[in-house]
Amino acid sequence: MAAQRRTAEMRDRVVLGEFGVRNVHTTDFPGNYSGYDDAWDQRRFEEAFRVDVIRQEGDALEFDMVGIDAAIANAFRRILLAEVPTMAVEKVFVYNNTSIVQDEILAHRLGLIPIRADPRLFEYRNQGDEEGTEIDTLQFQLKIKCSRNSQAAKESSDPDELYFNHKVYSKHMTWVPLGNQTDLFPDADFRPVHDDILIALLRPGQEIDVLMHCVKGIGKDHAKFSPVATASYRLLPDITLLQPIEDEEAEMLQKCFSPGVIEIQNIKGKKVARVANARLDTFSREVFRHESLKNLVRLARVRNHYIYVLVSEAIKILMGKCQRFLNELDSVPME
Repeated sequence: MAAQRRTAEMRDRVVLGEFGVRNVHTTDFPGNYSGYDDAWDQRRFEEAFRVDVIRQEGDALEFDMVGIDAAIANAFRRILLAEVPTMAVEKVFVYNNTSIVQDEILAHRLGLIPIRADPRLFEYRNQGDEEGTEIDTLQFQLKIKCSRNSQAAKESSDPDELYFNHKVYSKHMTWVPLGNQTDLFPDADFRPVHDDILIALLRPGQEIDVLMHCVKGIGKDHAKFSPVATASYRLLPDITLLQPIEDEEAEMLQKCFSPGVIEIQNIKGKKVARVANARLDTFSREVFRHESLKNLVRLARVRNHYIYVLVSEAIKILMGKCQRFLNELDSVPME
């Protein structure tokens, strides 16, 4: 029985010890374990695989993918970073810029502003095309001039009181329809994702007048097209108390983990620790600093349970890649 438990732990858990991590590598390949059928089977995979949506707030979607290998989980992460298309500023036509920000720096800052627009509504611009069309380009204008506030108090030194339009924000970018885009997108609300991105600071008499062309692209071509700032996944934490932990040790144990992971219950006049929500833990391994606790707790992660943020478009792209790979296999002549 003990050997079976060790084998099950080696197959299913990545164990965090005081001085290292065990069972890091995947070992459930065919023929490695006696008595286990680890040959890949589509029906078994479909039964074990599931997606659990945990949280959806605004642009953030957190969910669990259970029953997959690290290679598949990492494929979703890489697709999210590099192959999910978005719209971003590609060309900036500077008609007037008397601010202290150089034209090249201004164009670079504008290119990094995320644009709220569904890329599925647009086509990729053909390489070499200088002029955009209504099917492949969004056009924005930024035209603003700083002036002095004649009503400001003489003793004031606050720029917000002394000047008008001295801070140029992304909210000052306005959509200028190209061609028949007004008819194509009658209910469109094309604009920057965030209104409060600071672009430049102006002083009286300085102005910025630029026209921007946004095109469809992917993060593999330029980071400005990446739909996320960072993308990462983590394995589901698994915390096991190997024996009851009570009173002062229970309170000490609670302080070793992130808030909400360990709760203390009052049972027959004793404070007893229990694992409330292991998912919240960051695994600092603080518990191993205490001699009285380090042998009472097992820290592990579930090997095939991944927690991360993803968008549905990435799944479609991965499916397309798999289909192209299958088509190539079918086209290869068999000897």
